[in-house]
Amino acid sequence: MPKTSPRSTDDPDTAAAAKRGPLATPTEVAAYLGVPVKTLYQWKYRGIGPNVHKVGRHLRYRWHEVDAWLKSQATYDLAV
Repeated sequence: MPKTSPRSTDDPDTAAAAKRGPLATPTEVAAYLGVPVKTLYQWKYRGIGPNVHKVGRHLRYRWHEVDAWLKSQATYDLAV
């Protein structure tokens, strides 16, 4: 019986997440979001961007947290 990975799925978002590692550099996240790296640093300073972690002296992002943050940005009410 073949073993299946818990990450194997037909969902394209999950399939893409399985191909990339669990941690991302600011350069990778900036390219993914389509913003300059400097913007990520400003968001970190202001506390408004995706959650960031220090690994030694390096900044790293967890892909699932970036995706969750991105989804939360898309849900807002325009009717005020």
